[in-house]
Amino acid sequence: MPDHAPMLPICHHCDGFPTVHITTGTRRPDGTRATLPAVCPACQGTGRTLPAAALARAGR
Repeated sequence: MPDHAPMLPICHHCDGFPTVHITTGTRRPDGTRATLPAVCPACQGTGRTLPAAALARAGR
């Protein structure tokens, strides 16, 4: 029987989408829009509610 990875709790603040890009409304000379990245302050960009240290496995 296959061993599946456990479901990790998703951050309730960002619903698993921890990084987004917000447009500033201006355009660059090549026609693309200028954007700013925004990271979820609750999960610090991981998308999970557990801290990164809790995800590490401890063992022999």
